[in-house]
Amino acid sequence: MTTDKLRVLVRVDLDCAKAQVAAQGHVTSKSVHGLYAVMKRANSLTADMTLELDMTRARIEPEALEELRACSRSHHLPAGVDPLQSDYRLSILAPETAALAATATQAA
Repeated sequence: MTTDKLRVLVRVDLDCAKAQVAAQGHVTSKSVHGLYAVMKRANSLTADMTLELDMTRARIEPEALEELRACSRSHHLPAGVDPLQSDYRLSILAPETAALAATATQAA
């Protein structure tokens, strides 16, 4: 069943200072702002938090994916979301990344 509704699950390991934000549904350039809020909240839990954004089960518009990749490269969320420009250690698992990994595994 496919839905346009965005659903997010957050898994946090405070001992290892890691959080995974897993998104399902449709991520648009508008709904990505909801992900920013979740990422900001997760990052505030402990110092030096590592965030993994798992988009492998989501349909993501190219513009939204590029916004997220820009955040990963700059280590910051947009200034409108995080005016203090906190440092984010962010990695993104995008749908095509998962497909490439699956193809490589099948070829081996």
